[in-house]
Amino acid sequence: MKIYLIGYMASGKSHLGKELSVRTGLEFVDLDEVFEEKYRIGILDFFDKYGEGTFRQLEHQCLLETASLDHVIIATGGGTACTAENIEFIRENGTSFYIRLDLDLLTERLRKVKRQRPLLKNVPPCDLEQFVKNQLEEREQFYLQANHVFQGPVTDFEPLVELIRGLMD
Repeated sequence: MKIYLIGYMASGKSHLGKELSVRTGLEFVDLDEVFEEKYRIGILDFFDKYGEGTFRQLEHQCLLETASLDHVIIATGGGTACTAENIEFIRENGTSFYIRLDLDLLTERLRKVKRQRPLLKNVPPCDLEQFVKNQLEEREQFYLQANHVFQGPVTDFEPLVELIRGLMD
């Protein structure tokens, strides 16, 4: 049993993954944390030093390494699922859940977030909503390939917990 949580940054994948882990007994893995531990550098610093292209290549390798995991919930980075190769891998190796939030809520969350996001580093606050809108338009074609789509924010965990428990049987 392998569950992949996909969706845009600040959609709540990590928070949801931790909560689902507690409620289902499955292990929780945050792919961004795996990357930072493996390469011993924060993602923001990695982007600054090596660029997004190199990050995506190494992120892909981290994703491939999840093939050996079992009984796990994996929160992916916001862009992880956004290539044909990665979304295909996710679909072939587990059950995927797209945590879908509307543009206004994503923008609001990203304005409040304390952790700097590499893709937003040079986006002025007045341009944030348009930036997120443009990225969502590009990325939704991948996100919508998930096995399940949950309109967020997810505040009632029970439907997801029950669905996951059903998959575990």
